[in-house]
Amino acid sequence: MHLLNIPVIAIDGPTASGKGTVAHQVARRLGFHYLDSGALYRLTALTALRKQTPLDDDHALSKLASTLHCRFDGENIFLSNENVSAAIRAEEVGNTASRIAALPAVRQSLYALQLGFRAAPGLVADGRDMGTVIFPHA
Repeated sequence: MHLLNIPVIAIDGPTASGKGTVAHQVARRLGFHYLDSGALYRLTALTALRKQTPLDDDHALSKLASTLHCRFDGENIFLSNENVSAAIRAEEVGNTASRIAALPAVRQSLYALQLGFRAAPGLVADGRDMGTVIFPHA
């Protein structure tokens, strides 16, 4: 099946509006893959903090973002094989994610990573820019 023939459902909305819960339920009900784009920024932030990567080093942060080995499994988020669902919700990680999300090089690296989540039978993508920038034909 050609990638563009794989359906993508993009869910966007304000913070704490329940879009993540709805996205999880839709993905589960349809048997689709799930992508939480905000979690990717938090995963990049967590990795940067753990590796003590300088937050002003765009190149190093971009490389971290492009080499994330992550997966979503129901409500759980894994970095490599470690469940980091709670760790990425820490305040320091959230603050760091906000800082690095403003870096064009990081956004570009995560753009490519997000495109890679599109797989059969389909994808439910939750987050900012999902239906406009990442998957404009969703």
